[in-house]
Amino acid sequence: MTPTPPPRTLRPISRRALLALATLPAFGCAAPPPALAQRGLPDFADLAERVLPAVVNIAVTSEQRTEVPQELRGTPFERYFRDRRGRGQQVQGAGSGFVIDPSGIVVTNNHVIGNASRIVVSLQDGTEYQARLLGFDDLTDLALLRVEPRAPLPHVEWGSSSAMRVGQWVLAAGNPFGLGGSVTSGIVSARGRDIGAGPFDDFIQTDAPINPGNSGGPLFNTAGEVIGINTAIYSPSGASAGIGFAVPSDLARPVIEALRTAGRVERGWLGVAVQDLTPEEGPMPRRSAQAAPGRGVLVAGVERGSPASRAGLRQGDQVLAINGERVETSRALVRGIAAIPPGQTVRLSILRENRPAEISVQVGRRPAQPQG
Repeated sequence: MTPTPPPRTLRPISRRALLALATLPAFGCAAPPPALAQRGLPDFADLAERVLPAVVNIAVTSEQRTEVPQELRGTPFERYFRDRRGRGQQVQGAGSGFVIDPSGIVVTNNHVIGNASRIVVSLQDGTEYQARLLGFDDLTDLALLRVEPRAPLPHVEWGSSSAMRVGQWVLAAGNPFGLGGSVTSGIVSARGRDIGAGPFDDFIQTDAPINPGNSGGPLFNTAGEVIGINTAIYSPSGASAGIGFAVPSDLARPVIEALRTAGRVERGWLGVAVQDLTPEEGPMPRRSAQAAPGRGVLVAGVERGSPASRAGLRQGDQVLAINGERVETSRALVRGIAAIPPGQTVRLSILRENRPAEISVQVGRRPAQPQG
C-alpha cells in the first residue's frame, strides 16, 4: 500500500539536500560558561560520561562490482572484462551504533551497513569486534548487529519518543567524520516530520549538530534514554546545517524486536494506492466526486489480485476508519494496516458514491517492493 501524495508546488524539504549519513552528532560538549549556567542551561558532562561507553563506531567493507558494458555482453570480450575488470573494488565506510543488550546486540541504520561483506564494531576503549548482521528493515532504515564480547558490554535503554516535546533538550552521540566518541546537544525542533524517505516517515527533527558518520547513532533525552536513531540531515553543503532527523524510538523499538526474534519485519498490506483528501484539491476522481472532501483517505488505485481487490475495494472509495478507528491521512492508513498481522481480517468503513459501507478485508503480507 503506497500513499500517492496530492499535487503540491512546495515540498517541506528538498530531496536533493537530504543526505543519508553514516554516523551523526559531533564535537564534545564543554562545560557552559558561568553566564550560561546561571540561565539554567544544562551541563551534559555527566550524561555524556554515562552513555558514551555504549555508543560504538561501525566500519564496513563492501565490494563494488563493475558492470559489464552493454556493448560487450555476448561478445568474446565479455569474459575478458569479467576476469580483468569485474572483480570489484573494496569500498570502506563508517557509521555509528549503540548497544542495547550487554550480550552484544547493536542497533544502527541499514544504510550504514548496505551490502557490507565485513562489519567491525569498535567500542570507546578501542576494542574491536567483527559483527554479524541479524536483520534489517529498508522501510525504517534500521539494522541489527550481533558481536560476541568477552565480557558484558555497557548498554543503554530505550525511552519514549512520544513523551518528548518540541523544545526539550537532547544529546546526540556518534562518529562524525570518523572522529569517534563525539557528542552534540540541541533541542527537539519538530516531531512527525515526513521527509519523503518512505511510507513510515515520522522523524524527530533536531538542531543538535549531526554530520556524515553519525548515522545509526543514538539521540538521548536528558535521562540518558534513547529516544531516536540519527538517520539523515538537510544540508546543501554536506555538513550540519542545524536540521537533523532521527527515527523515533517508539517506531524503532518494535522493528528492532522483530529483527531480533525473526530476522525480518512482517507488515500488513492491502495493495492500494492512497492519497489524502483536502478541500483545495478540487474535483475528485471518478466515482468519488460526491465524496465529502477532507474526510478519510481516497483510494487512488487498487492492485489487481491484491487483498483489497479480492475484498471488492474500488478506486474512488473513501476509507474513513479501520476497525472503527478513524483515519485522517494516507500515512495513518498505511501505518495502521502495516501494524496488523498478515492473515488477520479487518473492517474498513468507507464512503462509496457518498454512501457509507463496510468492507471486510483479509490483510496480506507486504511484499519486499509492493506495487501499490
